[in-house]
Amino acid sequence: MAPAWTGEVFRFLIGGVLNTVVGYSVYLLLFHWLRYEIAYAIAYIVSIAVSYVFNAMFVFRQPLRARSALYYPLVYLAQFLLGLLMLKVLIGVVHVSAWLAPLLVSVLTIPMTFLLSRIIVRAQ
Repeated sequence: MAPAWTGEVFRFLIGGVLNTVVGYSVYLLLFHWLRYEIAYAIAYIVSIAVSYVFNAMFVFRQPLRARSALYYPLVYLAQFLLGLLMLKVLIGVVHVSAWLAPLLVSVLTIPMTFLLSRIIVRAQ
């Protein structure tokens, strides 16, 4: 792995942990009042905004750009749809608890998210 990629992967993982804490906290807070699907969706939207700023400025060291900001949610739309499907399977079929399933979804979608985020944020 090239040194630039190593640093980016390391920073991405740090950002992912921080973003997961933010998203999971929002999910747990909302889960008390809303169905888990709705709580997950709202937490996911908050996470997209936090992730874009952190990834652009810290992980990939790129300026915030209108174009990448517009395309960036597409990465998370793909991840959201995959994540929602995984969430339904984990909770409804595998019977993983609703408080644990979003963490598993986050871990399982990391590689795809890194690669797509890198492509979009670094695009000129």
